[in-house]
Amino acid sequence: MKKKILMTLSIILILCMGGFGIYVNDYSHAQNDALEILNHKNVEKVNSNLITLTPEKKSDVGIIFYPGAKVENTAYLPLLEQITNKGYNCYLLKMPFNMAIFNKNAANKIINQYPNIKHWYICGHSMGGAMASSYVSKNKDKVDGLILLGSYIYGDVSDKDALTIYGSLNTSVKKKIDYKRNIVVIKDGNHANFGNYGHQKGVLKQLFHVKSNKTKL
Repeated sequence: MKKKILMTLSIILILCMGGFGIYVNDYSHAQNDALEILNHKNVEKVNSNLITLTPEKKSDVGIIFYPGAKVENTAYLPLLEQITNKGYNCYLLKMPFNMAIFNKNAANKIINQYPNIKHWYICGHSMGGAMASSYVSKNKDKVDGLILLGSYIYGDVSDKDALTIYGSLNTSVKKKIDYKRNIVVIKDGNHANFGNYGHQKGVLKQLFHVKSNKTKL
């Protein structure tokens, strides 16, 4: 009897592991235009889990980026390059299984690794935003603020310390926002186009046009 139970449990475990493997390996890949940015002189692949983008002029401000769930981290390079061109250091993380939920405290290592940065902001898209928000809520002494893309404040973070950006077509995020300050709405924007990874199931592909409402960074 015990042998049959153990065998049954083993089969269930194998099936669960197989299902999980299939699930996490079915992710959105970065498009070629995003991958091309890896060749730019100000972009460095430090290791398999970190890519840095450094502005021309020295800056003591750093933005750590948490990618969205099941999205290849390099898909966000075009966005981060634009931010870097504005004068900010950017640190793009690769999460285990491409899901920030498995390493929401990843920012700790980056903050310790770059002591020259005096002002830290944690930015995240979708689930990455939720995990970034969770991190900030528990590490307010380490960071200056939170930037959310297609996400909303999760945990004990004041809206005065957060910037929330979402597309007007992303109604599921809009419904969750119960605060008023520091919100940017992108007219006709969707959930996916913060990154360059093509069509995302269940989301219409639209171009972004920025409309700001009480913006503050």
